[in-house]
Amino acid sequence: MNTPIRRALMPGVAALALLLTACGGDAEGDSEGSSGSSEIDYASLSGEILAGGASSQQTAQESWLVGFQEVAPEAPVTYEPVGSGDGRTGFISGGYMFAGSDAYLTDDEGELSDATERCNGTDPIEIPNYVSPIAIIFNVEGVEDLNLAPETVAGIFAGEITKWNDPAIAEANPDADLPNADITPVHRSDESGTTENFTDYLDAVAGDVWTAGVVETWPTEFGGEAGNGTSGLVQVVNENENTIGYADASQAGGLGQANIGVGEEFVAPDAAAAAKILEVSPRVEGRPDVDLAVDLDHTTQEAGVYPIVLTSYLLACQEYEDQNTADLVKGYLSYVVSDEGQELAAQDAGAAPLSDALQEEIQGILDGISAAS
Repeated sequence: MNTPIRRALMPGVAALALLLTACGGDAEGDSEGSSGSSEIDYASLSGEILAGGASSQQTAQESWLVGFQEVAPEAPVTYEPVGSGDGRTGFISGGYMFAGSDAYLTDDEGELSDATERCNGTDPIEIPNYVSPIAIIFNVEGVEDLNLAPETVAGIFAGEITKWNDPAIAEANPDADLPNADITPVHRSDESGTTENFTDYLDAVAGDVWTAGVVETWPTEFGGEAGNGTSGLVQVVNENENTIGYADASQAGGLGQANIGVGEEFVAPDAAAAAKILEVSPRVEGRPDVDLAVDLDHTTQEAGVYPIVLTSYLLACQEYEDQNTADLVKGYLSYVVSDEGQELAAQDAGAAPLSDALQEEIQGILDGISAAS
């Protein structure tokens, strides 16, 4: 590159917190039923809700917070987009009432056991609430449309494909004016569920090229530039030519978004194509009924499926220490997965709405949230 990379600086948590106070307006008339669960009286909810986690959900959370404040004006919500790893840590420690995470809990580092302990010995709730394509974003002057085969994506981020006019890229893009310029891959600098989902894809489709496995923290041996959080990574790509990165498609802005090879076609990262992967993917085996974690089938050859998908979860407890906390968590999470909440996320964040059957299953789980006896 001819100019030095301008790295995105990490803003403080306070600056990132999305805190909404009462927005005014009378929610009495439509606080019941308008948001998916007739048993919840949203207007009666009172108290502050503190949560945090995946920055990929940031745009959707902004919409949910505004909508929830209209029906529950006495229950202000703060969602801190600190990243999936810190979100899970904050939830397990009791600092967050619930968390957003781009990766489901495992016991590789004791998270699942620790979350069970935090939840008074009950299995933690894990429900998908946000499904969105992870876009391969790029900034190459004169190139608006880009096709990339799975092995090519892996080769770029593993540092084996280093020029934009490399034959592996050129052959899939015969009409593109690709420059003889160095490729600068950009990755997340923080522990990230988006990174975990992306490297899960790389490991599944090209494990012989991407040899680092599935990781939340980018392996230093592959180099590249970095940005903190989704917004930081997007900023680095946006401000520097000949860069390429990965980010939730809803936050890609005006950057180019590559079409990814699936079978005999190249599929664009849109919400409808991303949602289809849930239809061809199995749930994680051995999980309790309150855990709806999914093992995404990144190697699918099904037509029209976009294979690099972020399925983001909400982590909560079946039991909380007091009834008011239980009511607040149940109320907000019910709003998020309701028709109204899912429509807001689709409209404002480009997310794929949950199916009716999945919404009904999730609501059944949320209805069981209670105070410890």
